[in-house]
Amino acid sequence: MNTHGAAIGWTLVRVVFGLTLALAHGLPKVTGDISRFAEGVAGLGFPFPVFFAWCAALAELVGGLLVALGLFTRPAAAFAAFTMVVALYRHRVDPFGRMELALLYLAVFAAAVLVGGGPYSLDAKVRGRKA
Repeated sequence: MNTHGAAIGWTLVRVVFGLTLALAHGLPKVTGDISRFAEGVAGLGFPFPVFFAWCAALAELVGGLLVALGLFTRPAAAFAAFTMVVALYRHRVDPFGRMELALLYLAVFAAAVLVGGGPYSLDAKVRGRKA
């Protein structure tokens, strides 16, 4: 197996999924009216829905950005993955097409928890590893 190619491939997946989660999902929640999202969180039975809505929005925005950068990859990916588990629960009765995106994000962020940022990440640079 070509390890250089695998490292570049993982970096591409990590950056694309991280930035997409952050910019397409987290940023609109953080910069918009969080109250509508909080209503959905309340509908799931969470106490303190505004607090948990902010937790989810920040897990998507900050977690996605950190995964894209490969910085604190494992903990950031764990928060994002947990948020996707909740999203899957939210869409459990919907057609598969409504839960597909949460499932894809969950798979990639669960992989990031297991694999880490890889050699082309800020985690590797901080630890002094060469790519």
